Amino acid sequence: MTENAATTEAPPVGARVYDAIVIGAGFSGLYQMLRLREIGLSARVLEAADGVGGTWYWNRYPGARCDSESYYYSYSFSDELQQEWTWSERYPGQAEILRYLNHVADRFDLRRDIQFDTRVAAASYDGAANRWTITTTAGEVFVATFLITAVGCLSSANVPAIPGLSDFTGAWYHTGEWPHDGVDFTGKRVGQIGTGSTGIQAAPVIASQAAHLTVFQRTPNYSIPARNGPMDPEFDRAIKANYAEVRRKTRHSVNGHPFDISPVRALDVPEDERLALYERAWEVGGLQFRAVFHDLLTNRAANDTASDFIRAKIRAIVRDPAVAETLMPYDHPFATKRPPIDTEYFETFNRDNVSLVDLRRTPIERITPAGILTTEREYKLDIIVFATGFDAMTGPLLRIDIRGEHGTALRDAWADGPQTYLGLQVAGFPNLFTITGPGSPSVLSNMPIAIEQHVDWIIDCIQHMRAKGLARVEATEEAQARWVAHVNEAAHATLLPQAASSWYLGANVPGKPRVFMPYAGGAGRYRKICETVAANGYEGFRFRAG
Repeated sequence: MTENAATTEAPPVGARVYDAIVIGAGFSGLYQMLRLREIGLSARVLEAADGVGGTWYWNRYPGARCDSESYYYSYSFSDELQQEWTWSERYPGQAEILRYLNHVADRFDLRRDIQFDTRVAAASYDGAANRWTITTTAGEVFVATFLITAVGCLSSANVPAIPGLSDFTGAWYHTGEWPHDGVDFTGKRVGQIGTGSTGIQAAPVIASQAAHLTVFQRTPNYSIPARNGPMDPEFDRAIKANYAEVRRKTRHSVNGHPFDISPVRALDVPEDERLALYERAWEVGGLQFRAVFHDLLTNRAANDTASDFIRAKIRAIVRDPAVAETLMPYDHPFATKRPPIDTEYFETFNRDNVSLVDLRRTPIERITPAGILTTEREYKLDIIVFATGFDAMTGPLLRIDIRGEHGTALRDAWADGPQTYLGLQVAGFPNLFTITGPGSPSVLSNMPIAIEQHVDWIIDCIQHMRAKGLARVEATEEAQARWVAHVNEAAHATLLPQAASSWYLGANVPGKPRVFMPYAGGAGRYRKICETVAANGYEGFRFRAG
């Protein structure tokens, strides 16, 4: 759909004018900048940190590591990059991923188009002039036709509002905003709140250093051993010789991983054979455990077989039966919350210097000057670690005051939960693109592959506009409503919404609308939908000429 639009007055005095502004210099922002440069647009990346990396710049907590394997948790756009970079481990640690992203920034000369130490405070769209005005916390003003958010899905730290935190005389840290010079736990009494993916990674490392670690568990969690180790040179050579096929599989798979999900249903296999398959997958380790049977996320009885297997493993690993029972997840099916992988997480509770507190049985009342007070007792602590996750997916966008046509605030438009078309655009916010936004596979997928798909789609859309003499694009309300309905339908075709405490639903942030935010229909299926939308003249989008 195409309409005409007028252009009016000049930009604000002192504003720096670009074709596009990109917010964020992680995986998304770096690739977006490269592609914008390739098609000849003037662009600037605004980054709050003093370096590239996004999530991997901030998340430097002990044990921080990716749960996708290194050879495919990487860019696919350059075969030269794929061939020249060699990963040192099966699962890349934070420091190595950050080195990789710095290498990418230098190799493609991206830093000259990135402005660091620049936090965006607000962005507003002027419909008459067809431009976005972006303001930073330092008062700088930028003007651009296109605004592209590359802020990440997990970049807004969630520190729970526990009374008394300001009174604590020790030190406290959030895993998502970790000091760059590290934290010395030697001889310290440490309390860790949270046992999600970050907590499960951090606890074993902290326990190996601290005098004592007390883990305050809010929700018991399933976890699969990572079986991490050095990269096998022979495996690395084989991958590099076959990268084209590896990438093809990642692009068209359900979760953006280059391994197949079994076509077999769990209950169609005799119990002894089923247990043998689980045992083999447990020994291999990692996310492939979810792929043992194809109906683990659609059939509760099938899922129960996997959940029971993992609970039996916890019971066998943890020597104290009472502690093992406390660690058992019963309130949600396996993999309906983000499924962590670990290195000796459950074994950590066999250490003499580790204790476990069940916050469902004895909730935290407050933080005291000396530590943490539960309904049962006070725990004296020197350091508190909040492994409490993020205000996921919407949080990074809503902490910026984004206002679309007629001054409508994105926060108001999303008051009842995020609404997008394809996770790429929001009705009423023309020329705003949201890389891996709510309503796209994003966190249910291998992120670099999801990011590249979105960036390439955005570039194709902009090139389509330039070829047709179009200046403005936005999702229609009708297409957005249909997509939101489809996202909900896809989620409820699975067991995913049954995890009531999941951050997929926003349940970890008090007051946040309970809406399943990512697209659960599969990354490969989503890619085909986006391709079809574009092939059909970008159906569901409204264009205006300039």
